[in-house]
Amino acid sequence: MTSLKVDNLTYRTSPNTLRRVFQNYGPVGDVYIPRDRFTKKSHGFAFVRFHHKHHAKDAMDALDGILLDGRELRVQMARYGRPLDSHQGCRWGTSPHR
Repeated sequence: MTSLKVDNLTYRTSPNTLRRVFQNYGPVGDVYIPRDRFTKKSHGFAFVRFHHKHHAKDAMDALDGILLDGRELRVQMARYGRPLDSHQGCRWGTSPHR
């Protein structure tokens, strides 16, 4: 799987909204929006995982800079995977089980 990092989201953007937008470029495996553990508000970014790298690249090329919920999205290849646990200060890495 290949992950994209999507920045500049509003607090009201949902995983379902992102899935609907990104699935136009290929099958989406997962959408993850990190949230503050106390307030449950979005941190303003998300990870969208595709099954195939070429689908992720197509989505990145097409969606970087579009407006969604009044914000200009910044879409790039994720440098790291999802966090291994939810503790602050943890290292980001890719699970060996993926």
